[in-house]
Order: sequence, then C-alpha cells, then structure tokens
Amino acid sequence: MKPPAAAAMFLKSSGWADAQLSPVAGDASFRRYFRVHDGDRRAILMDAPPPHEDPRPFIAIAEHLKNTGFAAPEIFARDLTHGLVLLEDFGDQRMREHLDERPEKEEAIYRQVIDLLRQLHRHPAAPVPAYDEAQYLREANLLTEWYCPAQQLAVDAAGFEACWRALLAPVIAAQDPPVTVLRDYHAENIMLLGDNRLGLLDFQDALAGHPAYDLVSMLQDARRDVPDDLEEKMLAHYLADHSAPAAEEFRRHYAILGAQRNTKIIGIFTRLSVRDGKQRYLDFLPRMWGLLEKDLRHPALQPMAAWFDVNIPHAIRSRPIPEATP
Repeated sequence: MKPPAAAAMFLKSSGWADAQLSPVAGDASFRRYFRVHDGDRRAILMDAPPPHEDPRPFIAIAEHLKNTGFAAPEIFARDLTHGLVLLEDFGDQRMREHLDERPEKEEAIYRQVIDLLRQLHRHPAAPVPAYDEAQYLREANLLTEWYCPAQQLAVDAAGFEACWRALLAPVIAAQDPPVTVLRDYHAENIMLLGDNRLGLLDFQDALAGHPAYDLVSMLQDARRDVPDDLEEKMLAHYLADHSAPAAEEFRRHYAILGAQRNTKIIGIFTRLSVRDGKQRYLDFLPRMWGLLEKDLRHPALQPMAAWFDVNIPHAIRSRPIPEATP
C-alpha cells in the first residue's frame, strides 16, 4: 500500500519532512491509514481521498469530542484539497485484541465502554444532522437493494419499508432531545490508552439520534461475539438509573434499533462482497443473522419477524452468497 502522491509535500509542510511511513490496517471505506515515524514522534496519516471521502466531518467531531472531555485524536495538520489529515497516534492497544488476550477482563472493559456512553449521553448532541426516518430507511433498505438480489430473491420491498416506518416512529419520537450517536461504536474502534482512558475512532458519520443505537453497536458487535449474559448485564448497567417504565421502553427501542442496524450491516457486507470484491465480509453474515433473529424475537418486532419469515426464510439465510467474479 503506497502513500498518496501528495503525502510527502504535506508532511514536509507540517514539520514531518524526514518521517517514515508504514501502512496500518484500514476499514471498509476508501480511507487508508499510515503510521508516521520521525525519531521519537509518532502520528497517523489519514488518506481520505476526494471525491469518495471527506475528512471534514471527522475533524469536526474529533474537535467536539475533545472539547467535551473525551479522548479523540488531536488533529496536527490537514490538507482538505487532497483529503490528508495528520492526527494523534493512539497506539495499537485495541479493545478487540486486548480482550482476545485477556478474556478475564471482558466485563470490566465493557462496563467502562458503557460508562463512557452514559457520560456522552449527558451532553447535548454534537452539531450534526439528525438520525431521521429517511436515514434509517436508507440503511434498512440496503438489505433489499443488495442482499436480496445477491440471493436472487423477489421480496415485498414496499411492505418491508412500511413495516420499518411503523416500528421507527416511536423511536424517532423518543429522540428528543437527541444524543451524539457515533454509529460505529464497537470493540475495533476503542483504543485502550494510559491512565485508564478509552480512545475513540471512526466517528465521522456521527448523527444526532437515540441513545440505544451505540449501545446496540457495542453489545451486538458485528465482528466479535458478545455473550448474551454480558449483553444483558451491560444493558441493565446502562439502565440502572431509569424507572421501570422508561427501562422497558428503552429495551423496546434497543431491539428495534438492533434489528435496523443488523439488517443494514447484512446489506453493507453483501455490497462489499458483490460490488467491491471484499469477500471476507461474508464471513460475518452468520453472526449478523443470529443477532438479527435475536432482535426479531422481541414482541414489538413481530410484524417485521413475519415479513422475514415470508420473504427470507431461515433456509435462505444460511445459504452462502455466490462470490463475485473478478
């Protein structure tokens, strides 16, 4: 993975002329990352090439989070014309790998990440767009736009969207006032820093929405199995200061948003395979279907569960998606 052509001049103008670059594992987007070494100094170069990417939302949310007291990377330099950002290096101690090596720390770390959400939700939402019905529906429809065609399924797309509209109406009503929703709050985007701090990454798509969304993102992780008993314990921990009726409503919204998010991810992972040739994302689909089916068992989701039973029966959900041809 070669650095972008503009990187050398950008680093020189930023005071890192003699730095060496090495690639860092990226994500599912067009963004790429490089670790920048210059003697004892370390930084991360984000390559967010226009027109595919725009680093301005990342910069804005990073600055908002830092101003609110959370550990987001400091922005050292930026070149918006070429989509280059030099930012603080949070190291390599991700929550995911830390727990793989130290499973006995699981409950303590999850309690810490849930406490961070509780703290974040006490602050007014960042100045970002609302997580509105149109956005929720665009995401859910990724299932009918990508997964269903990949499985050669003719489904009731209109009924699917109508069901989501009915389910999401009370969720959206409860987003008043909204909280900052980071939207990719999971074990691969949490860095364990010194002084018992948690570093936040991958929040450029943040919206103002429901507090249950990031809780679902963490406790129904697309890339890591979270035991059911741990999910329940952490959900109860988040709801410790809620009244019984408020907790019951929150759990209902949690299940609805869990189903919405897991539906969306099945569509996204299918698109990454079919459109972008990233076949490794298909390996996550069995977990995603398991999480979605768990959410669909909530009584509030009975109409959506019925739609899935008719349109995507269980036998199809376990059927592999044909790999895209080069």
